[in-house]
Amino acid sequence: MTLAPPAAHQHSDEEPVTGPRADCVADSAGGLTFDVADRGESGPAHLLLRRRDGEQEVRLPLTPAADGRLRAALPSSVELPEGRWDVYVQVADDEPYRLVPGVNDLRALVDRVPGGSHGRVAARIPYATKLGNLTVRSWLRAPHAEAGELHVGQDELSVRARAYGTELAEDAYVELVARKAQASVVRAGLTTDRSEFRFTVPYDALRPGLWDLWLRPYGENGSRVRIARLLDDVADKKPIFTYPKVTLETEHGPVMAGPYYTGDNDLAVKVAAVE
Repeated sequence: MTLAPPAAHQHSDEEPVTGPRADCVADSAGGLTFDVADRGESGPAHLLLRRRDGEQEVRLPLTPAADGRLRAALPSSVELPEGRWDVYVQVADDEPYRLVPGVNDLRALVDRVPGGSHGRVAARIPYATKLGNLTVRSWLRAPHAEAGELHVGQDELSVRARAYGTELAEDAYVELVARKAQASVVRAGLTTDRSEFRFTVPYDALRPGLWDLWLRPYGENGSRVRIARLLDDVADKKPIFTYPKVTLETEHGPVMAGPYYTGDNDLAVKVAAVE
């Protein structure tokens, strides 16, 4: 991986692009393969991934494959720091041009169970931006707490999750932190079965606001691990994974509460006062 400044013209989804298409295949280890049509251009060709809002660049050689295609591989062993990575092709020293998505085969990402080697979890999901460009969303968490099934009750939220890259001590618990007033913290106890854990969030314990969920695997003296849902094929869960909201009376007055996923696919709870 190189740390290089982007070219003078870097597209940032301000305008739609109608460039060549790239087919993507994901593997269960977290690697990606990109196939693009060989346009017969002279000179070495590379696939570029540029981190949005930064100067990091990953450069992958495009080599001949079957049926007049060029192929680039991003193995799971190549680190891709967390963020959104726009995808380009560059031939020789020419100006890079943006790619658009072709066929994405992401079946290997569904219900993926990573090895969690070196105490971290890497997830990469290619997707089409709102203007039709190809971008890869990458996460790199060390350790990681993967949210599973959510059950919305009449006055509480029950969550099943799994920890990767960390053990769960006897005094482990879940911590809810108010996003705009981080001194406001609510604890939720949990039950464990090896790396799996379950916990319940009572809505009436939360004042109005946005609450982020963290796992404290070693109790209050250990590290915090953000609870998120990363191990599937959905790059942006916020508009897709929607959950019921419930209305209830609390010491703060009537509120409407429910879980949601943030723009980074982290699990959160929103509590809103009811007028």
